[in-house]
Amino acid sequence: MELSHAESKAAYACMKSEITAAYAKAGASSIAGYAGWTIVNSAPYQAATHGNRYVNNYANGKAAARYKKFEKAGKMPAGAVIAKDSFTVSPKGGLGVGPMFVMEKMKKGFNRASGDWRYTMIMPNGSVFGATKGKNSVKMNFCHECHMAVDEDQDSLFFLPEDYRLKF
Repeated sequence: MELSHAESKAAYACMKSEITAAYAKAGASSIAGYAGWTIVNSAPYQAATHGNRYVNNYANGKAAARYKKFEKAGKMPAGAVIAKDSFTVSPKGGLGVGPMFVMEKMKKGFNRASGDWRYTMIMPNGSVFGATKGKNSVKMNFCHECHMAVDEDQDSLFFLPEDYRLKF
């Protein structure tokens, strides 16, 4: 089901406490307090590459200044974290918590194949589905293989649709 900007904002407002509580169960320090980080989208948007779920893009303090420049962000420093929380909308309009998608820039040499990014997916029940060089690492290869398509020009970062970007 496709939602307008206003509808996706309202849906997220209804779900936000449930969403943040779900991911907190993972105990992942890399996303602690993510809902207070810089958000770069004006409303949750449907991301085809993330299962057509509605997502928000959050950047931690080490990432925000660069990430807000979108395609002109350049290389992210070690410690930069981009987190996408998500929710689903059923054909009848029912809302559900979706997975969280996390990219964390690690120190040079962490994993050359992923451009030194650690990709992590946290499920709605708080379990960690997988993480680069961690649990179910092989299942996370899909993430870095897709993101490597823009590694040279955008440090493996894809950016949200222009009509959802906040102006900074």
